[in-house]
Amino acid sequence: MIFLLLGFVCILFIGIVLVGAPYVPSKRLHIQAGLDLLNLKKGQTLVELGSGDGRVLREASKRGIKSVGYELNPILYIISWVLCWKHRSNVTIKLRNYWLSDLSNADGVFVFLAGTYMNRLDRKMLKSGKGTKLVSVGFKIPDKKPLKTRSAVHLYQY
Repeated sequence: MIFLLLGFVCILFIGIVLVGAPYVPSKRLHIQAGLDLLNLKKGQTLVELGSGDGRVLREASKRGIKSVGYELNPILYIISWVLCWKHRSNVTIKLRNYWLSDLSNADGVFVFLAGTYMNRLDRKMLKSGKGTKLVSVGFKIPDKKPLKTRSAVHLYQY
């Protein structure tokens, strides 16, 4: 029984990689740099694509930023939901594939996504319109120059 459960967990984590990126917790340095670069004001909305354990969502909430996290892994979704409970007035976590989600209400987007998916993300962001800002940890969007880079976090404007 334990082997079935471990196998299920492994399949979940491996399957997620096929959609975007494996779970790698964001470092505090990258979270701070990303939120500083986005420079969102209280009441504005941040969307995190692949919100993992909710670290970025919690930090954004402390700054008064409304945050929406998309997480496809049900285990990480539950962990994030529990850890973000006290921030529930500012944080919403959705168990949903962000590729199928509408980002038009986002003032800023935070992502730590594998480099092979950056072109697809660029096309999705172009559809979101309205001057949305995007920060990407570690990976640049090919053929697009970031407005600023700080601590390996790249800022783009759409």
